[in-house]
Amino acid sequence: MPFSEKEAEKAVRFIRKLRHTTGQWKGVPFTLLPWQEHDIIRPLFGTLREDGTRQYRTCYVEVPKKNGKSELAAAIALKLLLADNEPRAEIYGAAVDRKQASIVFNVARDMVLQDKKLRSICKVVDSQKRIVVPHTGSFYEVLSAEIRNKHGINPHGVIFDEVHAQPTRHLWDVLTAGASDARRQPLVFAITTAGDKREGIGWELHERAVQVLNGTLHDPSFLPVVYAADDEDDWESEATWIKANPSIGHTITLERVREAYLRAKGNPVEENLFRQLRLNQWVQTETKWLPLSVWDMAPGIIVEEKLKGRTCFGGLDLSSVSDMTAWVMVFPHDDDPEELDVVARFWVPEDRLYDRHNRYREQYVKWAKEGFLQTTPGDVLDYSFIKRQILQDASTFNLVDFNVDRLFQAHQLMQELAEEGLTPVPFGLGYYSMAMPMKEFERRLRAGKIHHGGNPILRWHFDNLEVERNAAGDVKPSKKNRQKKIDGIVALVMALDRAMRHTKVQSRSFEVLEAAGVRVY
Repeated sequence: MPFSEKEAEKAVRFIRKLRHTTGQWKGVPFTLLPWQEHDIIRPLFGTLREDGTRQYRTCYVEVPKKNGKSELAAAIALKLLLADNEPRAEIYGAAVDRKQASIVFNVARDMVLQDKKLRSICKVVDSQKRIVVPHTGSFYEVLSAEIRNKHGINPHGVIFDEVHAQPTRHLWDVLTAGASDARRQPLVFAITTAGDKREGIGWELHERAVQVLNGTLHDPSFLPVVYAADDEDDWESEATWIKANPSIGHTITLERVREAYLRAKGNPVEENLFRQLRLNQWVQTETKWLPLSVWDMAPGIIVEEKLKGRTCFGGLDLSSVSDMTAWVMVFPHDDDPEELDVVARFWVPEDRLYDRHNRYREQYVKWAKEGFLQTTPGDVLDYSFIKRQILQDASTFNLVDFNVDRLFQAHQLMQELAEEGLTPVPFGLGYYSMAMPMKEFERRLRAGKIHHGGNPILRWHFDNLEVERNAAGDVKPSKKNRQKKIDGIVALVMALDRAMRHTKVQSRSFEVLEAAGVRVY
């Protein structure tokens, strides 16, 4: 991606000519803080595509309260309105309601009114929450949250404030799903603090941002900027406060954060608010099962040619006919049966790569080009391709048997594979079947004994993995959120279950149950 220092500098210079609007900084020229300039403005406006337009179509910024969100968002709105070389530009402000969306607008209005030149070229219609630029036909206006559809709007820019508070994704979809197709370089600038619910469009964008930042997802049109305390950080440490608040010492003082901490200490309700608003943590109690760093500990190098003839066990997680299906094989090492090499294969219907409603379509196209994702023609999955691959793998490797979800096992496919001499074993995805292989999976991962070769789809699925727990502390993969694909990890755990039953090394859980006379499937 080419970088234009000229375009980056142009954006910085424009913003520096604006003036702050509140408190002790009112009337003071807008000096961008280092994080605002180097993490947001320069990459956002300076990174270009080959055709000279902006690389990024969405910029997602997540930062705690009192770090200058509104002033920065207002400055970007005015940059898009006045200095982006876009005739008849339409800039829209959106939020959970018109009052919230007006916060950024009011800052932008005051910036205009403080500048003699901007006052001369802009018309502020305060009653309509609208700034008009008559000589270019451009305008910036606040939208009602009740907007029904995108008919008649053609956004060049959308400023979406506190997106975590959106009760549904309707407004986001209205403003982003094709509404700007006629624009050369539209931009959605979403800025928010963390929310108190790990659901909805806000959480969805947060997860996407984190996965783009850690390399799990590849989306060259999405610029994520997240300042927050990590889950493992000490929430009572001043170092954590500074880490999460990039504007400390400027728009917010350490003393103010300390005062908020003292109110929160010993008060669970206040602690949650402190974590959410001051440390930018999504405070709902659900958490991922294991950190991605555990998965990345010992990827190893997987060369299928060297696995020919090796004993292996499989897991097949069949999807609906329009979704992703995973087939995973695990190969125990001869010298240490606990140590496993992993080979994973994935399929989707080819039309999913081009479905505009599939938010992962760019990722799917990339993985298909790289050979990690296979497709079958049309808009539904053709199980004959899966059958052919499993039979080929069975002839290449010593496939002993494999687990398949007993509630969704495509009976005809299983019957055909059985007729070919293979041994599919129905397997439940509840606590009864999953608890032991999940514990063993965690143990071997932490011991660095599962080698997956860095398969990016498996890594993505692991990063998506959340679990449900019962009163006994057993865990099973959670499939409550269908948008969080975990098929590859489910198939891997199923394959591990078969390996545990056939190798000398079994988990202590198996031994205890079998000694008690409990039949283990």
